[in-house]
Amino acid sequence: MPDQRLMSEGIPSGILSRILSTLSLAMKAGRVTSGETIVLTDIKQGRSKLLLIAEDASDGTKKKFTDKSGSYDVPCYILGTKESIAHAIGKEMRSVVSVNDKGFADTMISRLEEADINGEQQKSK
Repeated sequence: MPDQRLMSEGIPSGILSRILSTLSLAMKAGRVTSGETIVLTDIKQGRSKLLLIAEDASDGTKKKFTDKSGSYDVPCYILGTKESIAHAIGKEMRSVVSVNDKGFADTMISRLEEADINGEQQKSK
């Protein structure tokens, strides 16, 4: 599956809420990692099934992870804020998280597709 990039501006709040709820469940199941170093390791070792990057992450972080996700064919979405992602996973501010379970990842991707925002993808710079 090719990498995918989008902003959450077009995501209805209900859909974003359901995605973050699914992220919370995945975290409780031990299927989420966070923090740049660990997430990079997960991508390189093929464990990452989906990357979520906070909209308010630095441009350098966005570029690093969108480039890496493209190289390793991991779907990648830019959505939410550091605070909303951190709240969902019960940790302090996080810029990037990796969902390491195909079932949870597929659920989140299908919810994004429900919002009909998967047409023209917006690249991060």
